[in-house]
Amino acid sequence: MAVLPAVAGCFLALARTTLAEMVEPDSEPLWEIGVVGGGGYLPDYPAADENHVNGLALPFAIYRGEVFRLGDRGAARGIVVDDGGFELDLGLDAAFPVDSDNSDAREGMNDLDFLLEVGPRLTYRFLPPEDRDELDLALAVRAVLSTDFSNLRYQGLTVAPSLTYRRNDFLLDDMRAVVSVGPLFGFDGLNDYFYRVAPSEARPGRPAYEADDGYMGTELSAGLSWGIRENLRLFGGVQLGYWGGSANDDSPLHRQDLTIGVGGGLRWSILTSERRVAR
Repeated sequence: MAVLPAVAGCFLALARTTLAEMVEPDSEPLWEIGVVGGGGYLPDYPAADENHVNGLALPFAIYRGEVFRLGDRGAARGIVVDDGGFELDLGLDAAFPVDSDNSDAREGMNDLDFLLEVGPRLTYRFLPPEDRDELDLALAVRAVLSTDFSNLRYQGLTVAPSLTYRRNDFLLDDMRAVVSVGPLFGFDGLNDYFYRVAPSEARPGRPAYEADDGYMGTELSAGLSWGIRENLRLFGGVQLGYWGGSANDDSPLHRQDLTIGVGGGLRWSILTSERRVAR
């Protein structure tokens, strides 16, 4: 996430972050519509000791209006306030599900469903976004919802401060590098979703456990995106998660302190507006 507690959110957010820098270097299409697809080898959940391959393809839309903006520079969002260096937006993010039958730690437990995350984010830009270098400090507070596509359940809140550096035209023209770091906190029952073990789920080596709210861990992510053609962009990245010292590091589902996830994909802009706006 961007940043969702599950590592997969990093790559979904990175897919949406990669903007097509078209023919005119100082302008972009007002809107774009297309398809983005990607996947990765990702930890099952924060502090899991198993990774699995997941993938996803979905349509995307970008709109770069004066007030309302969708999908530019991060998760799908609408700008509420953009005043000087400060920006307030409403964001959406997501993470892949986990089949407990394929997880030794969660064998016999309920699956972890597809997660959706929605809520406000306040960002302070230390450098103007039109510069080659960008540095942002952000605080996101989002509600987390789980779904198996037959129902939708509220699972709690995530609070995620982050510091993000972006470098445009990194090594090659139309290549962007992104590095982001920040802690994650889970509240209102979110940590139960990952770390609670109900008495009925207890077994040798996995005792019953009640999770606590609070610090989950810290994530460091780095990614590259490259416009290989006018309407095609490759992206990829790696994310390290350090979960030592968390509020639930004594949970039997907290299996290791360090996790690594990698992923990548391709974004294809099928339709773009003739009208262009300043970058």
